[in-house]
Amino acid sequence: MTVEPDVRVGQESDASVVERSWHEPEVFAVLFDRHADSVHGYAARRLGGEAAEDVMAETFTTAFQQRFRYDTGQAGARPWLFGIATNLISRHRRAEARRLRALGRLPPDGTGTGGGRADETVADQVAARVSAQAVGRELAGALARLPARHRDVLLLVAWADLGYEEVARALDVPVGTVRSRLHRARRKVREALGGADPTALQEESGQSDDGGFRR
Repeated sequence: MTVEPDVRVGQESDASVVERSWHEPEVFAVLFDRHADSVHGYAARRLGGEAAEDVMAETFTTAFQQRFRYDTGQAGARPWLFGIATNLISRHRRAEARRLRALGRLPPDGTGTGGGRADETVADQVAARVSAQAVGRELAGALARLPARHRDVLLLVAWADLGYEEVARALDVPVGTVRSRLHRARRKVREALGGADPTALQEESGQSDDGGFRR
């Protein structure tokens, strides 16, 4: 049996928590406790720490206000929450692009922006043969050049750790659209990195759709 990452065996499902919160609003805090850190981390990678605080807070405020519309047939709430967060991040497209371009201009030693590295990149996922800082810079530049809708799909998979079906739910688009956008985004990233793909996305079936990359 497959268990969603945010629903542990024996644990009350997110859907049940949301449904109970319809009559007991304070119960919604359970959802915050479970998922606030991951939503914040995703937003921080995209916008930086200061903006991430606002995005995280507004994500859960919006989710609370919209809890009566939640599809209780979906046990896990992560796609719903990350969809809200991504919509909020879309208000900061220019800020995100500026941040990515700034990361792309970092010197190889990661200094030059106040003496330290900028917020965490995906350097921990980079191929061993390439220096982490160099690919981090190149990847940032590649991400900055992606169309926003392609970047959303790529980062929901790579940074929010959502599967294809979950991304489709988060963005309210068909799964085929997710696959198409992801394929194009990965191709452009690989081209920018000379063939390396540090995002190393894995398809839910265990088979990659374009090159056999793995997480």
